[in-house]
Amino acid sequence: MHPDDPADHTLTDAHPSTRTGDAASTERTIGRHRAPETPRRTLLGSTPLRVALATGVTCCLSLVAVATARGDDDTARTVEPLAEAVADRAAIADERASRSLDRDAVPARVLPSPTAKPTPAPTVVRKAPKKPVKPRRPRPVAGLDQAQMDNAKIIVDVGLEMKMPRRALVVALATAMQESNLYNLASDVLPESANYPNQGSGSDHDSVGLFQQRPSSGWGTVAELMRPSYAARAFYSALNEIPGWQDMSVTAAAQAVQISAFPDAYAQHEERATTVAAALTT
Repeated sequence: MHPDDPADHTLTDAHPSTRTGDAASTERTIGRHRAPETPRRTLLGSTPLRVALATGVTCCLSLVAVATARGDDDTARTVEPLAEAVADRAAIADERASRSLDRDAVPARVLPSPTAKPTPAPTVVRKAPKKPVKPRRPRPVAGLDQAQMDNAKIIVDVGLEMKMPRRALVVALATAMQESNLYNLASDVLPESANYPNQGSGSDHDSVGLFQQRPSSGWGTVAELMRPSYAARAFYSALNEIPGWQDMSVTAAAQAVQISAFPDAYAQHEERATTVAAALTT
């Protein structure tokens, strides 16, 4: 029978098939025109499973919230005493600072560098002690040699120390020129006198030294009279005891002290004595 025959169609309608009559079911029964099957739903697409999963997540979140709340509570309980302690320490620090505002800062310790070398001590240069400078010897004048000029200087220096005027210096120099020629003489009569520094010897009784003063007459000991400075001081002291010696001539003043057997002999030395005194006082 032909498929387009109406009788065939009527027969088909009279005996309906047990399969569903929707278009989709018809198409699935056709072999090569069968539509592809709808993909199967995944496991999570199941409604009961979704409900169970949602219930578990909710429980977990509740537990986390409770734990967090408890943790916040514990933290708050811990923080509160700590905050109070910090506040107490701050108050104590303020109180201490208010009582000690004038406190000096503690100097920082400076530790030496391990590689730094110690600073060497400064070298002290010790200078050798200077030798005592010998007094300058006066240049001889008026025909005197150096020994005579040295003795003349001693006579002048002693007179200046005793505040004697220039006139007394001239009288003393003229007297020493006449008595010893300005040499410090020992005495042949007094062997002891040779034990002291001398520049020759004389033989006029026991007279010694620049002014030929005699120990037996009370001028001093031999040792004293052999020192030019002592002999000069003894002469000036005796001259000061002569009343009005400043108005006397050089010869008269010298004779008043020496009481010599030749009273006029001193006058010849006045000019040289004046020249020497001037050289030693300028």
